[in-house]
Amino acid sequence: MQQLEGKVAFVTGAGSGIGLGIAQALAAAGVKVMLCDIEQAALDTAVAGLAGTNADVAGVRADVSLKDELRKAADETIARFGKVHIIVNNAGVGGGGDYGEWTDASWDWTIGVNLMSVIWGIEIFGPLIEKHGEGGQIVSTASIAGLIAAVNPSYNVTKYGVVALSEGLRPTLAERGIGVSVLCPGFIRTQIMDSRRNLPARFGDIEEMNEGANEIVAAAREAIEHGIDPRYVGELVREGIEGDWPYIVTDTEFEPIIAERFANITAAFDRIRNRVPQR
Repeated sequence: MQQLEGKVAFVTGAGSGIGLGIAQALAAAGVKVMLCDIEQAALDTAVAGLAGTNADVAGVRADVSLKDELRKAADETIARFGKVHIIVNNAGVGGGGDYGEWTDASWDWTIGVNLMSVIWGIEIFGPLIEKHGEGGQIVSTASIAGLIAAVNPSYNVTKYGVVALSEGLRPTLAERGIGVSVLCPGFIRTQIMDSRRNLPARFGDIEEMNEGANEIVAAAREAIEHGIDPRYVGELVREGIEGDWPYIVTDTEFEPIIAERFANITAAFDRIRNRVPQR
């Protein structure tokens, strides 16, 4: 995918934040982009803004936590552009409570958007990329919370899942001409702390990461509000697609914590290194 001009991309969560930054960066590189989002007003604004730059773009509204809606969005993408080369599974929410506070609904919502939509995106769009035989790239947005358990349990679980899915599929899909990258951003200037604005009614009332008055949540909100520009992240993703990077990170802020995690894993092996397991 070193030559992006004329290729077609499908990007979820593209109405704002990281998804919009990725759509902007790809469009600037000459990629035709289908923007997908659950929030119609934001989607319309994003599409209009990109169309104003003479980019070849379109939009489709979908709740990616519903497989049928994601499948219909794929159909609309093929109807509009004829084929697809790049799938960016980016949509995400910050819902879910901590231990003693979580609910079935909060797990269902967070897993549905953050993990199942990624699984379905690969399931639905992978064969479409294979079909034309021109190669392609799958990029899925996890988080630094996919490398260290830094947020609430449901969020961490989904992001670790996206990392594991991407790592596991990378060698398999490489044989089919499809690269696989996982994006693990840090604090980016997005609306992730206000995910409930798009909470489907079927889930009822769910708490978000921003609810409560604890200092950690307040610090996270502050860091996100002054975080990295999503367009910068988009340019990193564009470069990651061109270079088929297995991991795309946005900064080095959490590198020491991640290094400590892997050091602790190595230490676990050191504790039993000279023992002979019984067979």
